[in-house]
Amino acid sequence: MSDLKTETPVSGPRIGESAPRPDGVPKVNGSFAFSSDLWHKNMLWGGTLRSPFPSARITRLDITEALLIDGVQAVLTHEDVPGQNLYGLEHADQPVMAEEIIRYEGEPVAIVAADHPEIVRRALNAIQVEYEEMAPLTDPELAEETDFIHPDGNLIRRINLRHGDQEVQGEIQVEGIYEVGMQDQAFLGPESGLAVPGEDGGVDLYISTQWLHADRSQVASCLGLEEERVRITLAGVGGAFGAREDLSLHVHLCMLAMRTNRAVKMIYSREESFHGHVHRHPAKMWYRHHADSKGNLLRVEAKVLLDGGAYASSSGAVIANATCFAAGPYRIPSADIEGVVVRTNNPPCGAMRGFGAVQTCVGHEAQMDKLARALNMDPVEIRIKNALKPGDKLLTGQTITGTAPVAEVIQTCAEHTSTCQESTDPMSLPGGAGRTADPEHISRGEAIAVGFKNLMFSEGFDDFSSALCQLENGVATITCACAEVGQGFVTLAQQITREILGVEEVILAPAATQTVGSAGSTSASRQTWMSGGAVQKACEEVRVKLLEKLAVEHQVDIDNLVLVDGQVTSLNEDFTISLEEATSEPLEARVEYRHAPTFPLDENGQGDAHVSFAFSAHKAVVDVDPELGLVKVVELITSQDVGRLLNPLQAVGQLEGGAAQGLGLAVMEEVLVTEGNIRNASFTDYLIPTALDMPPVEIAAIIEQPEPGAPFGAKGIGEPPSISSTAAVVAAIREATNLELPRVPVRFTDIVSVEED
Repeated sequence: MSDLKTETPVSGPRIGESAPRPDGVPKVNGSFAFSSDLWHKNMLWGGTLRSPFPSARITRLDITEALLIDGVQAVLTHEDVPGQNLYGLEHADQPVMAEEIIRYEGEPVAIVAADHPEIVRRALNAIQVEYEEMAPLTDPELAEETDFIHPDGNLIRRINLRHGDQEVQGEIQVEGIYEVGMQDQAFLGPESGLAVPGEDGGVDLYISTQWLHADRSQVASCLGLEEERVRITLAGVGGAFGAREDLSLHVHLCMLAMRTNRAVKMIYSREESFHGHVHRHPAKMWYRHHADSKGNLLRVEAKVLLDGGAYASSSGAVIANATCFAAGPYRIPSADIEGVVVRTNNPPCGAMRGFGAVQTCVGHEAQMDKLARALNMDPVEIRIKNALKPGDKLLTGQTITGTAPVAEVIQTCAEHTSTCQESTDPMSLPGGAGRTADPEHISRGEAIAVGFKNLMFSEGFDDFSSALCQLENGVATITCACAEVGQGFVTLAQQITREILGVEEVILAPAATQTVGSAGSTSASRQTWMSGGAVQKACEEVRVKLLEKLAVEHQVDIDNLVLVDGQVTSLNEDFTISLEEATSEPLEARVEYRHAPTFPLDENGQGDAHVSFAFSAHKAVVDVDPELGLVKVVELITSQDVGRLLNPLQAVGQLEGGAAQGLGLAVMEEVLVTEGNIRNASFTDYLIPTALDMPPVEIAAIIEQPEPGAPFGAKGIGEPPSISSTAAVVAAIREATNLELPRVPVRFTDIVSVEED
């Protein structure tokens, strides 16, 4: 661990100090209320009937028997959707419930409300559905050659990015084909929520989500209601990582509550959760890198194909990221990158931490290692030689105007010495307490990878966040619809408020649609910048109002007034007043905060599409037993660009958590899909790293270079740790085995050595 200062100050922590999470202790001791803990008097339970087939036609649907079961209060199908039977994050293309065509395994067909969960189960089993199975489209490479599985076609988006002189050729050329499997967000709290019918004919929805106002817009459209009559309040979130950006049970809950005129609660099982939310896009990637004999990158050619599954979700934005960042954080004078995302009858895919950059990092970092070998160069040297810096142009033609400490994250990470010595302790070897590896068969590998991605929404999206600051009797209340999903806004908002207003007590009002404007999505590493910026702006406006008021009332010079430790004091006059007394009459400010404008990519993938960028590097140390096909990640070392460090303790948690997800994708996590059917929809068969799988995570360096235009100079830090960690672990396994290993996650059959007779 580095020497990051994580001590908690005695007074309320300000910017730059470690702030303990106010929800931390309740989550540990079990008193925190998650969405699954919601309860209401006279509450019904809801459930969903889902298709067992990935591609089929519904030929008969009969709910009669289910309605006859005592205790069943409602059974609804697509015919009962009061508004539009389509929703979608970027455009409406996914049915609330299937009308005739089934496009993926798990597609909702009917919903039930009943007095007890067991009655719900019986009712779902009593619904009679006859299907005509159809051959599913499961190979994304065939999507553009086959019949449409959706009225909007099989192609979701194609980007042809061309940058620089297209005739450039390099002395040294290396090629590779890489694949990345489907990863699940694997949050611990499955989808759940509670809908309560309103007296105005509307509905109150309490739910775990990442974007309250986008949910409201889609739900209102499906219910045929004005948005004001759909009131959504954030319930306790048990993890998200992108999967809660899309609707899941939202409309179903509201329909059942409005039909029965009673509160309805719904909780997905773990298996249903796997079928009920989007996953990380599987990827197939071809690369060709060109360099001169000195190791200077000259050109990158690539084709990136993502499988979007049955519906679009955020696939259009994911392929934009995958294409824009396909070659990594390097200076590349010439590029020809094709990015394509298509529909198939596989499970729908959408947002997940890293958002397209995870997949391409696996490809571009494997290519950089190939180039280093072809040139007989050190892998660190070739990366630093080509590292982006401020003033350089990206593949999109956009000039980096902010900070870009790429060489710094690589250098500090590479120079940090591993503290893990080779051991003969069985528990420290691949296999652990199971079939333990023999020490003499162990090969150790060490490798580095670097990645980057954009912060905030891109390509001209009207990206903003709203906040309300109220100051009364010396207590500040912050209202913002930012969804707290674990990223730490609950500490950040308090730190910002204390920093600007000098108060100790800061109350965070519940995040809800009916009290304040949109805060946008808790995704794209944007809430520190966007909602943090909104809170900062609101607090600054309240501060100005307060000082102006006191300057007039007490005839003091406003320029000499300061707020500190709960008081307003003049620097050169005999004047002090407590904030409690000064704000006996409340002051407030309501604001919207926007970042600098961005612009759509043109027909050649060129344009100032992004706001800012964050960079990270990981060095992985692994032990491999090729005889048994076993891998143990011994250590992860990381350096990351953060702009300015606002909460050291929280930063450590983000870096460790992101590294865990990256390690999971590298060696164990994959949603196994056969002919459109998920084969491992449980935590028994879908493996995620446990505490015993995680190695020490050493933070070599937190690079602080304040970002121009960012609130307090800070960048979001949640996504980069999951980008370069996967590529580093896989590269270390390659180093240990001298195998190609073009597919992620690495399977034991990829590395096990079989002796020939």
